[in-house]
Parts: sequence; structure tokens; C-alpha cells
Amino acid sequence: MTKDAWDSVDRYFSDLLIPADPVLAAVLRANQEAGLPAMDVAPNQGKLLMLLARISGARRVLEIGTLGAYSTIWLARGIPADGRIVTLEAEPSYAAVARANLDRAGVADRVDLRLAPALRTLPELVAQRAGPFDLVFIDADKPNNPHYLEWALRLTRPGSLIIGDNVVRDGHVVDAASADEKVRGVRTFLEMTAADPRLDATALQTVGSKGWDGFSLAVVR
Repeated sequence: MTKDAWDSVDRYFSDLLIPADPVLAAVLRANQEAGLPAMDVAPNQGKLLMLLARISGARRVLEIGTLGAYSTIWLARGIPADGRIVTLEAEPSYAAVARANLDRAGVADRVDLRLAPALRTLPELVAQRAGPFDLVFIDADKPNNPHYLEWALRLTRPGSLIIGDNVVRDGHVVDAASADEKVRGVRTFLEMTAADPRLDATALQTVGSKGWDGFSLAVVR
């Protein structure tokens, strides 16, 4: 199988199960025009985030890594109108695009975008007793994933979901000798997840328009 085949299957699923959405299409165009990295989740993955938020009954969501807020919008659509998302972004230019996209999507009233490195903001959230969050989506710089997991555990409760994105790294996740900081960060994150008695977890690899990748899903016991 080739990436062309993966792309075709993703398009088939998205065309069949995800109605055309002018707002989300405009968000992706805005991200591209602003020169943001093309790292947004695929539409079918975005809808999975929305459904996981809805299935879990999440009302409070923490997202680590906003980019242009495409995934933030999907998550916002999965929580009640009076729910709240705290999303963390370190890059001012990305945050500016994200704020405009949240306004465009009509969900800015339920999103608190905090501009600062996540490892600065996460201790502040703990100090402010901002948790517990019902769902945490970790999708930022992979070398810091182990730190993000540690803070996520301090900001969640039994029953909360912790989702880690991009954990397959084109298959390099199996390379214990890798010198790639992203691979090493993901491996440590997964090993910490496996070893922590507070977590019950799995991970899935995926293929599609975003290539060969995957995500981890953990429930706090």
C-alpha cells in the first residue's frame, strides 16, 4: 500500500462521514496562508477528538499545543456550550492565527488560550487550582512529552482521558537507540504511561493523509 491509497481512504471516510464544513476549511486556509506548519490533525482525526470528548462527557479540556486551533475547534464542538477549554501555545504568531480562527468558528467564548511555554503555564494552572480537567490532549514539542504527562496527572481526576498525539514517528518509536529527541521523548512518555499505576492505556498506529503515525489513549484510574 502507498500513501496515495492511504489518502484515498481518508478522503472516502471524510467525504462519507464528515459533512463539508466551510468554517473548518477556512481555518485550514488561514493556517496555510499564515505559514503555519502543516501539522493539523486530519478531519477524521479531529472528529475523533470531538467524539471522545462527547463520549467521555468532558466539560473541561486541556490542550497542550494550539497551533492554529483546528483541533481546538473540534474539541470545543465536543463539549457543552458552558464547557471550557484551556489551550496552551508558546508561539505568538500561531496564537494570533488561532484567536482569529476561534472567533471565525464561534467558539472563542469557551476557549482560554494562554500564550507562554507550556512548562511555564502548567505549574500556574496547578497553583490556580484550574483542574481537574476531564480530557487532556498532548500535541506539542515531543521532547517535553514526559513533563507534560507529569503535569497532566496533577491536573486530572479518576476517569479523565489523556491523549498523546504523534507517537509512532514513522515507525521510529521502536528504535531504542534513536538519537532523535522527538522519538526519545515519545518513548519515555509511553514508558512512563505504562509504568504508572494511575493509568490504564493503549496506543494505536494509524495511516492516512498524515502519513504513518498514531496516538496513545490513557484513562486515569
